[in-house]
Amino acid sequence: MNTLSTPTQPAAVLEYRLTAMDRCDSCGAQAYIAAEVNGSELLFCAHHGRKYEEKLRSVATSWHDETARLSESV
Repeated sequence: MNTLSTPTQPAAVLEYRLTAMDRCDSCGAQAYIAAEVNGSELLFCAHHGRKYEEKLRSVATSWHDETARLSESV
Protein backbone atom coordinates (compact mmCIF):
# COMPACT_ATOMS: atom_id res chain seq x y z
CA MET A 1 0.00 0.00 0.00
CA ASN A 2 1.40 3.37 -1.01
CA THR A 3 0.85 6.40 1.18
CA LEU A 4 1.31 9.60 -0.76
CA SER A 5 1.14 13.01 0.89
CA THR A 6 1.40 15.20 -2.18
CA PRO A 7 -0.95 18.15 -1.79
CA THR A 8 -3.39 19.00 -4.57
CA GLN A 9 -3.08 22.69 -3.69
CA PRO A 10 -0.16 24.52 -2.06
CA ALA A 11 -2.32 25.43 0.95
CA ALA A 12 -3.30 21.77 1.39
CA VAL A 13 0.00 20.85 3.09
CA LEU A 14 -0.96 19.80 6.58
CA GLU A 15 2.47 19.30 8.07
CA TYR A 16 5.95 20.55 7.32
CA ARG A 17 8.37 18.04 8.76
CA LEU A 18 11.49 18.71 6.68
CA THR A 19 13.82 21.40 8.00
CA ALA A 20 16.85 23.25 6.69
CA MET A 21 18.97 20.51 8.30
CA ASP A 22 17.48 17.89 5.92
CA ARG A 23 19.67 17.70 2.84
CA CYS A 24 19.21 16.19 -0.63
CA ASP A 25 20.85 12.78 -0.97
CA SER A 26 21.93 13.69 -4.52
CA CYS A 27 23.45 17.14 -4.18
CA GLY A 28 23.28 18.34 -0.58
CA ALA A 29 20.77 21.17 -1.17
CA GLN A 30 17.84 21.63 1.21
CA ALA A 31 15.42 18.70 0.95
CA TYR A 32 11.76 19.32 0.18
CA ILE A 33 10.78 15.77 -0.81
CA ALA A 34 11.02 12.59 1.27
CA ALA A 35 10.38 9.16 -0.21
CA GLU A 36 10.39 5.88 1.68
CA VAL A 37 11.80 3.00 -0.35
CA ASN A 38 12.44 -0.45 1.12
CA GLY A 39 12.22 0.92 4.65
CA SER A 40 14.75 3.70 4.06
CA GLU A 41 13.97 7.37 3.72
CA LEU A 42 15.46 9.16 0.74
CA LEU A 43 15.58 12.97 0.76
CA PHE A 44 15.64 15.16 -2.35
CA CYS A 45 15.70 18.82 -3.26
CA ALA A 46 12.90 19.96 -5.57
CA HIS A 47 15.10 19.52 -8.66
CA HIS A 48 16.18 15.94 -7.95
CA GLY A 49 12.79 14.99 -6.55
CA ARG A 50 11.16 15.94 -9.85
CA LYS A 51 13.97 14.32 -11.84
CA TYR A 52 13.49 10.93 -10.15
CA GLU A 53 9.77 11.22 -9.26
CA GLU A 54 8.39 8.91 -11.95
CA LYS A 55 10.71 6.03 -11.05
CA LEU A 56 10.53 6.58 -7.30
CA ARG A 57 6.73 6.77 -7.07
CA SER A 58 6.44 3.32 -8.60
CA VAL A 59 8.51 1.77 -5.77
CA ALA A 60 8.03 4.19 -2.86
CA THR A 61 5.80 3.24 0.04
CA SER A 62 5.37 6.93 0.89
CA TRP A 63 5.98 10.25 -0.83
CA HIS A 64 6.08 13.49 1.16
CA ASP A 65 6.30 16.67 -0.94
CA GLU A 66 6.87 20.11 0.61
CA THR A 67 7.91 21.90 -2.59
CA ALA A 68 4.95 24.29 -2.16
CA ARG A 69 7.08 25.97 0.51
CA LEU A 70 9.32 27.32 -2.26
CA SER A 71 6.58 29.67 -3.47
CA GLU A 72 5.41 30.89 -0.04
CA SER A 73 5.92 34.52 0.78
CA VAL A 74 8.13 35.22 3.78
